Amino acid sequence: MKTNNQTNSFIKWAVVLFDFVLLGAVLLLFTIFHPSMSEWRFDRVEVFWLVSFSSLMACEFHLPTIIHQRVVSANDILKRVVEVTTLQAVLAYLLMKVVDLRLPVGYLLLEMGTCLFILMVTMRFTERSLIKRYRQMGRNTRTVTFVGSDPEIRNLQQKLINDATTGYRPLGYYGEPVEWEVKRLGSLDDLMTNLDNPQRLDIGEDMYVCLSRRERETVQQLSVFCDKHMIHFYYVPVSVETLGIQLKRELMDDIEVFSAYENPLANPVNKAVKRLFDVGSSLLFLLLTLPFFPIIALIIKRQSPGPVFFKQLRTGLDGKNFTMYKFRSMHVNKDADKLQATENDPRKFPFGDFMRRTNIDEFPQFWNVLKGEMSIVGPRPHMLAHTEVYSRLISKFMVRHFLKPGITGWAQVTGFRGETKEKEQMEGRVKRDIWYMENWSIWLDIRIIWLTVKSFFIHDKNAY
Repeated sequence: MKTNNQTNSFIKWAVVLFDFVLLGAVLLLFTIFHPSMSEWRFDRVEVFWLVSFSSLMACEFHLPTIIHQRVVSANDILKRVVEVTTLQAVLAYLLMKVVDLRLPVGYLLLEMGTCLFILMVTMRFTERSLIKRYRQMGRNTRTVTFVGSDPEIRNLQQKLINDATTGYRPLGYYGEPVEWEVKRLGSLDDLMTNLDNPQRLDIGEDMYVCLSRRERETVQQLSVFCDKHMIHFYYVPVSVETLGIQLKRELMDDIEVFSAYENPLANPVNKAVKRLFDVGSSLLFLLLTLPFFPIIALIIKRQSPGPVFFKQLRTGLDGKNFTMYKFRSMHVNKDADKLQATENDPRKFPFGDFMRRTNIDEFPQFWNVLKGEMSIVGPRPHMLAHTEVYSRLISKFMVRHFLKPGITGWAQVTGFRGETKEKEQMEGRVKRDIWYMENWSIWLDIRIIWLTVKSFFIHDKNAY
């Protein structure tokens, strides 16, 4: 067994152990201080502890921790914690009802589950930081050998190695001499000649092979070699054989076909979940912020003559136009439907500038969400003039309209908010919008909303 695998296993079980420590701490505090549990007999407390630990054990087995994995997102970690703590509370409730049907434990477990969730999320991100630092020090690394020198494998190497916290360490590559920061270990012939003498080769724990499909026999030999020596084998198509688009494998009866884009929101259940989340969140937000609307309207009127709300046609779902609402942040002008706001735009009045920097001008869009024209999270809708221009310049621009536009989106929280001065900036935004479409989950929406809320307190330099 590889040393790094042993270390990964140790990290995994250490995380699980800390989960039980956290649960024990929560149980101890509730046993001592909670009004309900302080009145219980000792045997009832003992059973409750046993049930709680047994439930967590079942959850850890069914939903194992993923924080030790080398490529894992904060979204996945948060989702797993929610799943574990929710399932633990439900299982504990059901088991306690089997033990004593009359014992009221529902609210108690809800309170405990909330505390356990907060503690576990805090611990997870602390653990994640420690694991990253540990790997940055060169520990718990995984060695990688590359075969081939095609641009495609060099791009892959950048993605694997650029973030030292993933713990990947390249040994080098076998292939033709090219300008590459990775060490050349020899030619492909050197590699194939010595497959029967692996001690002469520098082979890591993972092998990424990027050779033409015409060299099928060579690829197969390398795959067999990796299987024999317990090396993870990965095949990467060379650049001239890739289509340059994401493809999803599907079966039409017994015929294999590939679709260009995967859209989880095409599933009616996912679509209904997102819509319910949008409606519930929008109603709550509008109820909480509605008292501030008259104050905002009064300041707008005092600083700039004209309407309180700014209405503009934008491109929405399936390329259809809709009227989007915002608090007006600029003086009334003839260029509103053609020009984006710039950093020092003279059209903005002082309070309007403040609203744009803090996203307050977007508040009326929750009405668009309630009407079903927008979602809270999705690709930002563009003015019609921009849709016309960029749909000609960027081949995949219109793909983003397979989803409802959003008040905030993945592009906006990953550095592509605000003015798009260059075509490359819009391409980056479109790329992230398509990634969001293909990777949608309710947990991703929650993460994007959280990152958007953070921008209220941590200023985004692109917010103007």
